Amino acid sequence: MRYAAIDIGSNAVRLLIADSIENNTEISFKKNTLIRVPLRLGDDAFLDKKISEKKSEELIKTMIAFRHLMDVYKVEDYMACATSAMREAKNGNELVKQIKKSANIDLEIVQGQREANIIYSSHIEQHLERKKNYLYIDVGGGSTELSVFCNGEMISSRSFNIGAIRILDNQDKDETWIEMKEWVKERSRVYKNLIGIGTGGNINKLYRMADEKEGMPLTFTKLRALHAHLNSFSLKDRINVLGLNQDRADVIIPASEIYLTVMKWADIKKIFVPRVGLVDGIIQLLIEKNSM
Repeated sequence: MRYAAIDIGSNAVRLLIADSIENNTEISFKKNTLIRVPLRLGDDAFLDKKISEKKSEELIKTMIAFRHLMDVYKVEDYMACATSAMREAKNGNELVKQIKKSANIDLEIVQGQREANIIYSSHIEQHLERKKNYLYIDVGGGSTELSVFCNGEMISSRSFNIGAIRILDNQDKDETWIEMKEWVKERSRVYKNLIGIGTGGNINKLYRMADEKEGMPLTFTKLRALHAHLNSFSLKDRINVLGLNQDRADVIIPASEIYLTVMKWADIKKIFVPRVGLVDGIIQLLIEKNSM
């Protein structure tokens, strides 16, 4: 079967089209097409608590284009989710209705915990060494999802309103940082020798820049050095000299600071980067739903 996943994030909007593959009793998927549109809804949502008319129009046009692509690719089932920016926008529910009317796409605004659960649907725990403890860190534009895994099971999970765009817009609150620090410190006291797992567009980019061998973790020291290297360039030079996309060049700095801060609090020495995200989790959920 062919599936589609739509993720309306605070920085970008993504469409993943994937084909399910049956191998004996196991069903996996192969990515067919991935499209990313850098709409940056978070700037409106976090500063004005509302998606502007201009951005609303751009989002609706993007959804209409995604609907046409899904039709052309003959997608059999899809799921569309919106995260932090749409959660905070007062006109989020109105936009959901407009998208349904204009693009015939059913969109769900997901809360932080459900967002975390969808990401973890990609079954990352199957690749973990069961006897080790892991802290899963997913950093987005508007929120950070944290989860502790022990013996392959998720023990504890929490979503915090701290994200790369929120920091750029000075909309992150001291009390949220304190809450997140307390949560991490408490869990790392109970679950010793935590290993990090990082997901999100920024950590994926950092991992590629680190030029690590596939499957090898990124050390705290190397991540810190990468952050310092990137920070030594101006925004303009991060785009022109380092070749970063315009919508990645600014957010990668605060995003790497979130990963480093959480790793420091939890005394994490290395972080694995499996390159999965919300869209991968959505595809997995669709496969499970249609396999019942």
